[in-house]
Amino acid sequence: MAIPVATLVLFITIMLSGNYLKQPLGTEDNVPEAIEGIIKNVMQDNWGEVETETENLEAAWKKVVGRIQFSLERDEINYFTTNLARLQGAILARDKSSALIELKEAYSHWENLGR
Repeated sequence: MAIPVATLVLFITIMLSGNYLKQPLGTEDNVPEAIEGIIKNVMQDNWGEVETETENLEAAWKKVVGRIQFSLERDEINYFTTNLARLQGAILARDKSSALIELKEAYSHWENLGR
């Protein structure tokens, strides 16, 4: 049984669209901006704002994952998700250096999504 050409084209388009789909569509799904804001607040020891912004980052990430889940490798998505979980632990401990490490690693994973 042959696969219809339109189905094949659609499948290829989805598989190659990850880099475009990760881009923000508004202010509530801008992952890089959220990471930068958290880094700024960690540097200033503003832990209350860090917690709020981390919740916003997680909400933004969930929106982006919904768009990219079929176009990017699952491992790439899981790496970023793991960084967010470890970031939560660093925030609970008020561990500035661990939080910064996780944020920088998460940003690196973000940059490599879709490459």
